[in-house]
Amino acid sequence: MRGSVYRSARRLGVLRIGWGGPGSDAGQEGSPVRIAQLCPPWLAVPPKGYGGIEWVVALLADGLAEAGHDVTLFATGDSVTKARLEYVFETAPGTKAINDIVLDATHTMFSLRGARERFDVLHVHSPFSALAASVETGVPTVHTLHGSFTPEMNRLYSFVADRAWFVAISRAQMASNPSLRYAGVVYNGIDTDLYALREDKEDFVLFLGRAAPEKGWLRAIEAAKLAGVRLVSAVKIAHPTEEEEWERRIRPALPPDAEVLGEISQEEKVDLLQRAKAVLFPIDWPEPFGLVMTEAMACGTPVIGTPRGSVPEVIEDGRTGFIVSVERYPEEAAERLQRLAEIDPRACRERVERLFSKRAMVEGYERVFERVVSEA
Repeated sequence: MRGSVYRSARRLGVLRIGWGGPGSDAGQEGSPVRIAQLCPPWLAVPPKGYGGIEWVVALLADGLAEAGHDVTLFATGDSVTKARLEYVFETAPGTKAINDIVLDATHTMFSLRGARERFDVLHVHSPFSALAASVETGVPTVHTLHGSFTPEMNRLYSFVADRAWFVAISRAQMASNPSLRYAGVVYNGIDTDLYALREDKEDFVLFLGRAAPEKGWLRAIEAAKLAGVRLVSAVKIAHPTEEEEWERRIRPALPPDAEVLGEISQEEKVDLLQRAKAVLFPIDWPEPFGLVMTEAMACGTPVIGTPRGSVPEVIEDGRTGFIVSVERYPEEAAERLQRLAEIDPRACRERVERLFSKRAMVEGYERVFERVVSEA
């Protein structure tokens, strides 16, 4: 039944399933691996709206199942996957529950029961109780670093560093904390089938992001003004500090012709990415991986970013977009907007298909799991 859609109606409290055991041949080249994908319990997989990690996990679980591996996804009951789905909570509570430790601990406790008999490797996407508990199961544990290295996270990682393998989502992220035991760097992938190439563009630039200073709203607004091009944006406001930033600094700076949308669906986002003549990505923080860059490039839309975090690994300067300084982003981005004819939309698409596709990500994790299991 590999590759078919599992939407198990059985609760984890009564579920007893086991594939293989200590004699499993997992880890041999080309053999299937019994993989647990442990996702946080706050959003569905894939998410109904916001949720970058959940999109990546959904794609990875499907891709690994399609490749013939035995994959179990621990998420919420309203998730949809080609792996086996197991859950504690029938419905995802939504963004307001993100980082709720009680939900995370409950989800983890039931998900990891019997893990040693059932799985060859645990792939953990939550940095909280899931990571701390997984390393105690005796099953090789892989943790993907979806976020940045805060002091709190570094402390947790130090506790499990000798019992977990880590996967960085960019070389820049790995370089910022080289002391961890890395199994490799695997870029986040996207399903390129969902992002059709469009070569004819409309006369507007696009900015997508939270109302946070490091996202660079004011730089994007000023760049659009200097270039004399209409700005279309979609804003996400998840915290009171972001609400204050939006009302106090960002909204007053918007030009009269700017179009501002709230949280948008995946379909609406793809439509905007396809039609925009460029995406502005003026970040000023070491973002581990900006998924919107690859989504835009898959649609044939160039990205104008800054040399922060993973940006230089994603954008090929002068070929799939431009990389300009943070300090002079408005002026330099406005100048690059006059040079968009230099960018071939097909080159943007080709780079994503080669480096940031679903296939590239799945193959990257297959190499990681084979290494981790073989060295256990």
